[in-house]
Amino acid sequence: MSLKELLNEALESRTVFTVFGIGIDESTVVTWIIMAVVALLCFILTRGLKLEHISKRQAAVEFAVTKLQSLTQDIAGEHGVRYAPYLITVLIYLFFANIIGVFGFKPPTKSLNVTASLALMSIILVQYAAIREKSLKGWLKSFGRPTKLILPFNILDLITRPLSLCMRLFGNILGAFVIMEILKAVVPVVLPAVFSLYFDFFDGILQAYVFVFLTGIYIKEAIE
Repeated sequence: MSLKELLNEALESRTVFTVFGIGIDESTVVTWIIMAVVALLCFILTRGLKLEHISKRQAAVEFAVTKLQSLTQDIAGEHGVRYAPYLITVLIYLFFANIIGVFGFKPPTKSLNVTASLALMSIILVQYAAIREKSLKGWLKSFGRPTKLILPFNILDLITRPLSLCMRLFGNILGAFVIMEILKAVVPVVLPAVFSLYFDFFDGILQAYVFVFLTGIYIKEAIE
């Protein structure tokens, strides 16, 4: 098989099965797997919680949750605390989605449908936060601030922000995936494992953080 054929096969999002004539592709199935793993971890890690004389497991979980809450609250600001659970959820999902290639699965975030959905959800939340904080009238007026001359640019911003979130995540994960597939085809021993530490772990975690960071910044700008 040529390198071109190998890449086409790797990048293709195949339909795994159909439900009532609707095709369910690989990215959806892998997302379900991630959801199941996260749900199972939550069930295991939160069993037998205590107020006193807590276990090392509970202490580790509480430490991780506290750090994640602090991280997202610092990004979204004092008034964006209520949106921390969403940001943490997206961060955890993207963490697993971006590194799952190590375990032989295709990262769902290399699918434009997945990254576009995440970006759309995040921008809808940003606009909801703005309307909730400023009221619908205040939100509409904000498009004409500081001057009505920039009204078209503020409206255009509604389109460019989700597009930016979507394409940044999609492009980085897809690029890393393509590079790893080329390395596996050209140098199948040792070298791919070394580069996997960067592209599958470091870069995957970095892109998850960047997506959540930008979403948090947009929320902070919208409500302050």
